[in-house]
Amino acid sequence: MTALLAERATEVVSAAQHLLTKRMGAPVKLSDPIELGGSGRTTVLRVRVAENAFSLPRTLIVKQLRGAAQDRRIGGLAPGVASIDAAFLREAVSYQFTTALSSRHRPGAYLLAHDLSARLLILSDLGENASLTTVLQSGAEPASRNALMAFAQAMGRMHAATVGREPDFVALLRRVDVVHRVDGIAQQAEAAIGEVPGMLRRELNIEVPGEIAERIVAGNRLFSAGRYRAFSPSDLCPDNVILNAEGARFLDYEWGGFRDATLDIAYALVSFPGCLCDVELSRERARQLVEAWRSEVVGVWPALADDDVLAERILEARLIWVWLTTYWFLPADHARIAAAREHGLSIPRSAALINRWVALAEDARSVGDDILGDFAEHVSATLEERWEE
Repeated sequence: MTALLAERATEVVSAAQHLLTKRMGAPVKLSDPIELGGSGRTTVLRVRVAENAFSLPRTLIVKQLRGAAQDRRIGGLAPGVASIDAAFLREAVSYQFTTALSSRHRPGAYLLAHDLSARLLILSDLGENASLTTVLQSGAEPASRNALMAFAQAMGRMHAATVGREPDFVALLRRVDVVHRVDGIAQQAEAAIGEVPGMLRRELNIEVPGEIAERIVAGNRLFSAGRYRAFSPSDLCPDNVILNAEGARFLDYEWGGFRDATLDIAYALVSFPGCLCDVELSRERARQLVEAWRSEVVGVWPALADDDVLAERILEARLIWVWLTTYWFLPADHARIAAAREHGLSIPRSAALINRWVALAEDARSVGDDILGDFAEHVSATLEERWEE
């Protein structure tokens, strides 16, 4: 750990000790900080509980927003984030909400303490376990298949457990200053409606047909409404999924909120559009992923037992994610691209965007949607021509 990082870690540990001591009413000493990375705007540490008069876990995770952090953003916004503060506060609210769930349905770590003014979270430690990225990188079977199925099932359990609990989440959100209640991902989806057609025209000389534009507007409601609303971390990149004895567990709730749950399963099928990760899914593996998720949610949403209904809803969600990933990554924003390439399964943005439009075309064709299939094929072919030059 460099001197600068060591100094920063010391400050974060001191703040965490102060918060825990205040909460517990007795001294708590933390030691042996290990940096776990973070988003560039946060410090994330694993610390050992050296002294305490209570039954705290042996290790904890401490996450603090850096006061001087600066976003490198496109159009003023990073993927899924309305502002640095909004991201932190939405994550804090999400952890408060999920901590109230039963341990079986809790999708990740639980919150032990937080200080909104200090932008500090203290979380349970999920351990040094394999990430979904690590398992998928190995390519080993059946480990890769089992990891993906565990991921889909955990997602489904989270959705099923949080149906109808949006008022609880909103009540927690209301405690946060109104300026920070903005849902960054919904905000950017709204912006993409108007901006992507111009991007496609300037970059690729492609005009968006009126019917496709109408479908984007209609599909955008999945962020604000939709029939299948449940809690979603939304940014379910493989780097944010770990695998332990309890199955798949999710990290990073900066996008946390209630949205149509089909957005989450489609997020995996589109190969994680908020970054440049790429996981090649055969049609059979994609089908297995969807079935694993559906098995957990069909009890609360019986309509999804109908294959045609499910396929239509997932195609709609896929279209929105492909639209958004184009909004985020078609422009040559080098800072954003460099940050996305730090992910464990990342590929060049050219390949990622082409693959996502190709897969959308194939999915549209599979359900007989030739209008969308034709448009998606046109975009993918034009992208290939552009990047072959």
